[in-house]
Amino acid sequence: MADKLNGAYYGPSIPPQRNYRSVGRSSGCGPCCLLCTLIKFIVSIVIFLGIIVLVLWLVLRPNAIKVHATSASLTQFDLSSGSLQYDLDVNMSIRNPNKRIGFYYDYIEATAYYDDSRFGFDDSFKTFYQGHKNTSSIEPKFSGKNALVGDSVNSTYNKEKSDGYYNIELKVRPKLRMKIWIFKIKHIKPKINCALKIPVPGSSGSFKETKCDVDF
Repeated sequence: MADKLNGAYYGPSIPPQRNYRSVGRSSGCGPCCLLCTLIKFIVSIVIFLGIIVLVLWLVLRPNAIKVHATSASLTQFDLSSGSLQYDLDVNMSIRNPNKRIGFYYDYIEATAYYDDSRFGFDDSFKTFYQGHKNTSSIEPKFSGKNALVGDSVNSTYNKEKSDGYYNIELKVRPKLRMKIWIFKIKHIKPKINCALKIPVPGSSGSFKETKCDVDF
């Protein structure tokens, strides 16, 4: 009995405990795993940014500016030997219909065309800020003498002079920055095109307010 209680053991040796690992598996993350993680991260960022853009669009509801030529007059418009002597004044209204977006007009240029031939240019406009739900006005002015090119200029001029109206195309190119709360977004350059039908100087015709096309 004493021999069994003295703590000594003389039987066969006990084998050490073994650690079993699955064959073919690695504890690290290989290239494929890293690539999948990167793709998931990029997709998550894209979805997150898309949600932000959607929320901003729903909140802001951005609308393009609305432009009208409210008046236009010619005090001189004489074509002789391919040269046009002109004096044209135009008044334009620019409406910002947005409730939460303002516009900085950092630069504006206006170009006048007759029968697809450019004859006038004006970029003397002052810079200004246009607030929410606000209407501003600009007054392009063209005066001088320029040569017109094109085989149809003379025939077009004579026909329209007899009809009592000249068809003049006005192109306005502003350089804008949008202001949303305290944020200012970099320049955008909308294209404003106005097809004007202006009475011949000295005639009894009148100019009708014209809506201009705006391409944002």
